[in-house]
Amino acid sequence: MKIPMTEYLAINLETEKWCCLRCDHVIGSARKSYKEGLLVYDRDPREIHRPILDPERYEFTYAPDPKWVRILEYYCPGCGVMVETEYTPPGHPPLHDMEFDIDALKAQWKARPKGPVSALGPDTSPRDEGHQHGTGK
Repeated sequence: MKIPMTEYLAINLETEKWCCLRCDHVIGSARKSYKEGLLVYDRDPREIHRPILDPERYEFTYAPDPKWVRILEYYCPGCGVMVETEYTPPGHPPLHDMEFDIDALKAQWKARPKGPVSALGPDTSPRDEGHQHGTGK
């Protein structure tokens, strides 16, 4: 049974593996960080947050200094969807942001009725309540 954990990540409780919800690519052991199985793009922060002032004329340009910060983007190797982004100091290891008790999850989900796992959270799908969209009728 695959349990959605984020927008793009699930844990397969039978295999104890992280997998991509978009393409079903197996990422790695659910007992470790999912980031270990993803592709990483180490971005220059000035590519994302462009300088406001001319860097040829000014030392401080309102853009992040790559000597002080880096942006790591994590992608699924199967479909290329961006799974996570983090800002860290250069040389800092990837952040370990999620750790689950796999044995407790197995026990919890074993007691639930079998069937498809629906997305968690409120239903935000559009509803047709007798109104035509965009017409106000």
